[in-house]
Amino acid sequence: MLDHARAAGLLGPAKSARLSGRVPASLIEAAKQRAHVASDTELLELALARLALEDDFGARLVRRKGSVPPDIDLEF
Repeated sequence: MLDHARAAGLLGPAKSARLSGRVPASLIEAAKQRAHVASDTELLELALARLALEDDFGARLVRRKGSVPPDIDLEF
């Protein structure tokens, strides 16, 4: 995911923003273990990259519900 974010120009050598917040330490540790990362920074980069690059196929598919005419021949 981080490679895709780099390729999309979302990650680079310069870190120009700071993000802070309070969350349970147990949540951070569980997320790090699941993501196989060691640092808080890498965890945040991964989480933000996943959100930024998330595929919205499911939502787009649901929005199309009812858009195919019922009389169309699908050749089944």
